[in-house]
Amino acid sequence: MVVRMPCNSHKKAKMSGQMHSPLRITLAWCVHAYTALGLPVSAVMAYLIIVQPLDASFRWAFVMMLVATFVDCTDGPVARAIRIREVLPGFDGRRLDDLVDWLTYTCLPLLLIWKAGLLGSFGGWWLIVPLMASAYGFCQVSIKTDDGYFLGFPSLWNIIAFYLYALQPMPASISLGLILLLSVLTFVPLRYLYPNQPGLLNRLTILFGAAWCVLLGWIFAVMPNDNERSESVKRLTIVSLIFPIYYFISSWIITWRLWRTRVVRGEG
Repeated sequence: MVVRMPCNSHKKAKMSGQMHSPLRITLAWCVHAYTALGLPVSAVMAYLIIVQPLDASFRWAFVMMLVATFVDCTDGPVARAIRIREVLPGFDGRRLDDLVDWLTYTCLPLLLIWKAGLLGSFGGWWLIVPLMASAYGFCQVSIKTDDGYFLGFPSLWNIIAFYLYALQPMPASISLGLILLLSVLTFVPLRYLYPNQPGLLNRLTILFGAAWCVLLGWIFAVMPNDNERSESVKRLTIVSLIFPIYYFISSWIITWRLWRTRVVRGEG
C-alpha cells in the first residue's frame, strides 16, 4: 500500500490561485486553450498528409503548419504578460506547448517528407534519425538557455519539409544530407535565436519573420500544378530562403561572439 503524504507545494499553489480574480483565472485558461489549438490543427495536418496524400493536400498541410507556428509565436508573450504561472501554478503550460510543438515541428513535417517521397529511393527509414534527435532536443533541460537562446538546432523540421517540397525536383542525396546534418546539429551546443525573448535583434527577427510568413502565404496561394508557373514559384521560394539563412548565420555569429568573450575572460 502506498501512503500519499500531503503536498505543501500543492496547497501553496491552490492558495496562490485563490488570490486572483475569477476574470484573470478565466483569461489564463483561455491562453492555455489558445495554445491547445495546436492539437486540432495537428489533427487536420495529419488528415491532409495521411488520408489525402496529394499535392493540394500537402500544400494545405503547410498552411496548417504556418497557422500552428503563428499560435506558437503569439501564446508565449500573452502568457508572460498576464503572469500565467502565478495565476495557474498547478498547470504546466510549457508541457502543453512542448506537446504541440513535438507534433507540429517534428512528427508531422517528417511524416510529410515521407508521404511526399522527398527522399526518393533512400526511403523513409532515415527519418528515424531526425525523429530521435528531436526527441533528445525536446528533453534537454537547457534547450532554452538562461540568456534567451535555443541550444542546438531547434527542430524546425516544418521549415525543412517546406523547402524540400517546394524546391522539387531536388536530388534525394542532398535532401538526405541536409536532414542528417541538421540532426547532428541538434547535439551541437550552438545558440539559436529565440525571437519571443526580449532584445533588439529578436524584435528585428520577428519583423523579418512576419514578412517571410507573408511571402510563404503568397507562395502557398500561387503554387500550381502546371510546369509553366512552377518556375516562378521556385524563384519566390529561393528568395524566401533569405530569412532562414539570416536566422542560421545570425545564430552562429552570436555563438562565436559568446565563445570568444568567454575565452577572453578565461572562462573556457
